[in-house]
Amino acid sequence: MSTFEERRQRRIDRLHNAAQRTQSSAESHMATADRMSSVIPFGQPIQAGHYSEGTDRRYRERIHRHMEKGFEELSDAKDYERRAQAAENNTAIFSDDPNAAEKLEDKIARLERRQAMMIAANKLVRKDDRAGLAELGFPDTVISKLFIPDFCGRIGYPDYAIKNNGANIRRLKERLVTVQAHAEDTTKENTIGDVRIVDNVEENRLQVFFPGKPSDAVRSELKSHGFRWSPYNGCWQRNRSNDAAYWANQIVTKYYSEGES
Repeated sequence: MSTFEERRQRRIDRLHNAAQRTQSSAESHMATADRMSSVIPFGQPIQAGHYSEGTDRRYRERIHRHMEKGFEELSDAKDYERRAQAAENNTAIFSDDPNAAEKLEDKIARLERRQAMMIAANKLVRKDDRAGLAELGFPDTVISKLFIPDFCGRIGYPDYAIKNNGANIRRLKERLVTVQAHAEDTTKENTIGDVRIVDNVEENRLQVFFPGKPSDAVRSELKSHGFRWSPYNGCWQRNRSNDAAYWANQIVTKYYSEGES
């Protein structure tokens, strides 16, 4: 498994684990609320004016807090699980995938075949050549649908479908050029004062490692330029780019070039 796939799987595992932990915590809060509620007779109101009124009220408030926390964490657990499922089902091609160029080429080829197929089909539809469509491999059900007019009376594949597919081909070809141009990039590091700035190719991140917790001003500037704290990597980071490298160097130089921390 490549570093990219390992990193992707770690993220999926973290989300699944977070979902399980949060679900367990939610169930614990709900069980506590149920257990506490079980000692109160059904329908019994707070004993107003009774010497134990304050204790009774606080006890019921604790039950309510456990219930609220339980419902809140049940919602969070579902969100973690949804994100884990989305990450598992995500078929997007990421630039830090070592197989990105190959995957882009495959996707471009598929879209180009689709483009050629739609154009050829439309020519046959205009000729009312159903036999020709069958020879291209279209099943009868699809052929029938191609001859059903849309809301504008058009038949065949609509122009917007062909134009959108062509736009996607051009966009992916541009991405392929960019990915290929950076295929030989290697991880580089430079130091300013006590701060390390790492252009991490494998992680596809521009990372800033501080010797300790940076000041509020530093953290504010990092956040304003897209950097976020990564507890897993122990650094501030964002996706690799010339802009990321520029601002990392600007901020670190401003605050740390003379040893300021």
